[in-house]
Amino acid sequence: MRSRLYECQVMHRRFSPKAHRFAYRIFLFALDLDELDLLDRQLRLFSVGRPNLYSFRDTDYLPVHEPPHHPTAAPPPPANSPPQNLKARIRDCLATHGINLAGGCIELITMPRVAGYLFNPVSFYFCYDHTGVCVAALPEITNTFREMKPFFLGPETRILPPASSDQNLVSFQKRVPKHFYVSPFSDVDVSFDFQLRPPAERLAIQIDDYVGPTRTLTSTLTGRARPLTDGALASLTFRHPLQPLHTISLIHWHALRLWLKRVPWFAKAARSADQRDLYRPDHAGPIPEAIPIATTPLPHRPDTV
Repeated sequence: MRSRLYECQVMHRRFSPKAHRFAYRIFLFALDLDELDLLDRQLRLFSVGRPNLYSFRDTDYLPVHEPPHHPTAAPPPPANSPPQNLKARIRDCLATHGINLAGGCIELITMPRVAGYLFNPVSFYFCYDHTGVCVAALPEITNTFREMKPFFLGPETRILPPASSDQNLVSFQKRVPKHFYVSPFSDVDVSFDFQLRPPAERLAIQIDDYVGPTRTLTSTLTGRARPLTDGALASLTFRHPLQPLHTISLIHWHALRLWLKRVPWFAKAARSADQRDLYRPDHAGPIPEAIPIATTPLPHRPDTV
């Protein structure tokens, strides 16, 4: 199978206005969307569309068939029958950028629901054409209000190191204004600088924040591949028990430390109209305590990858 697992380290390092760094370990799924039914049949600890220790739900991802909030361009007219399949939604999304993904595959780097509990601040789609060339990457970022925003990195953003023909060294690189509220310590119009390498034996992803020409924050995700088996899932679950709760606890702890360092924070309500091209906008305030990250009141919200 193409699908696999990655045991990873996440690292956040803030450069300004105050220095701060923390790192922690997680594991992620790399799912070939064409293999979901096969994985559902072969694995005991992973299911598609039904409860399990790890469960994948199509509706948790990329709702591009829904109307976008504050679109920067006129959205395409709604289809007579919007595609319900995630791969079809991604294929249609790429078609709007002139990319024909017929015969190709899509690999999703994510953490599905854990015992029904979803905490997924960022997922990554790597899209391959029928020849096996990775032609596009889509990072999908979800903030603590459950608002979602995908970013498109197409063929024009592919970078190959000089004097190299090794396709394993290809990466997608693009800097774009985020126009999205992710962290209370970064304003809405900070730029994201994406450096995404298609996953292979190693996973290497970096997202930096820029205020003008100045890099203020770097976040990296690095890991090594492991087979996707029940044995590997059981082993990683034992090594990383209650992973979502552990991650949330770390984020809250470091958010408190940033607040104590008097790092300036930005209220979401102050610039809500400046958020662009997001899905499932929140109009009712912060998410309830049962949803990840906002489990306890804080004077601000924490950084996420």
